[in-house]
Amino acid sequence: MQSLRGTKDILPEEITSWQDIYYKVQQLFNKYNYNEIRTPIFEYTDLFFRSIGSDTDIINREMYSFKDKGERNITLRPEGTASIARAYITNKMHKHCKVNRLWYLGPMFRYERPQKGRQRQFHQLGIECIGSSSPLADTEIIRIADKILQTFYLDHYSIEINSLGNLEERAMYREKLKEYLNPYEKDLDEDSKKRLVNNPLRILDSKNLQVKEILSSAPRLTTFLKSKSMNHFYKVCEHLAYLNIPYVINEKLVRGLDYYNYTAFEIKTDQLGAQETICGGGRYDKLIEQLGGPATPSVGWAIGIERLLMLVKDKPYCSSKQLNIYIIAQGAESQKQAWNIIKIIEECNINFHLDLTEYSLTKKLGQANLLNAQVCFIIAEEEIKNNYITAKWLKNSSQQRIEFPYLKAYINAHKYLLNKKVAQ
Repeated sequence: MQSLRGTKDILPEEITSWQDIYYKVQQLFNKYNYNEIRTPIFEYTDLFFRSIGSDTDIINREMYSFKDKGERNITLRPEGTASIARAYITNKMHKHCKVNRLWYLGPMFRYERPQKGRQRQFHQLGIECIGSSSPLADTEIIRIADKILQTFYLDHYSIEINSLGNLEERAMYREKLKEYLNPYEKDLDEDSKKRLVNNPLRILDSKNLQVKEILSSAPRLTTFLKSKSMNHFYKVCEHLAYLNIPYVINEKLVRGLDYYNYTAFEIKTDQLGAQETICGGGRYDKLIEQLGGPATPSVGWAIGIERLLMLVKDKPYCSSKQLNIYIIAQGAESQKQAWNIIKIIEECNINFHLDLTEYSLTKKLGQANLLNAQVCFIIAEEEIKNNYITAKWLKNSSQQRIEFPYLKAYINAHKYLLNKKVAQ
């Protein structure tokens, strides 16, 4: 049996990195008073049609949709924001708190051509600040994204921002852009030709060199933005500058989802080849209202975990799992005594591995070395007879006998050494 194309097993030797990411971001979000939320992996298909937009690539060709046994149209979530907005409405979260700061981490699903850093089942870390129209909220979420990348010792990235204006301003610009591009239709690549009909703004982020040349003289979105939109954008830029967070204004940055307005931003790197975007997000003030909830201004972003892992590989925070104690019990009586040792180790809150092999003692010690264990607790016939345990420290090969009644005191006295990072 093979796994489905575009999916990947996350093996035990890889999962430590995933757990490290979860732990690090959880600590950071706790500081900023963002609370974790978990939504279902599948939703009614209509949720995504109404939120993402019927003319987007996700809706037209990337969603995993099906009918369940009740003949309901169901879709595996392709992104997180729509589900968060639905959960906000369903659970009447606006009644409990004026501003809800939320974060999530979980799998998403899109039918795309699998390539490095892009799977059909992929994972996103995201935050949503729901209930504030202040430019401070936009600045806060960008700052948090920047802090997360710094937490993982990343530095080869740039922050690009733009203002998309409100829905009316963007609609006016869309018509002007379409009017400008129509005479060049035959010179556009196939993707851009399709977008020209229903979603011309998406042509702005085309990677095709000929299309980029055509766009160089295209009308600019900023000329259609009124004072309210521009003031919001300038304030975000002012706050970023005050925080010494470098950014670049990219007037062709549009994002691929219809619900965005005002601020849009992406964090890009040159370390991932074609998959250059690590993080993307922006403001979506009308989405919750469009889905039947109260008028609720909101802003958020998402980071692709697979891409983040590609960047943090070999960084200092990301090392193999630490194993403290490896227990070797030779013989039936020793195996019974092992349970008493385990109880003591559990009380000391130290991790351990009970050897289950039928190997010789030499081979068991070899297994302990392979698992980067700090110390082996060995119990065999001699140890049972004299009521002691042999502690063999693998790094320096030192060895001690510990009488069983003093084992807990011994472990507590050596906690510093046990928790010290193993040299890789």
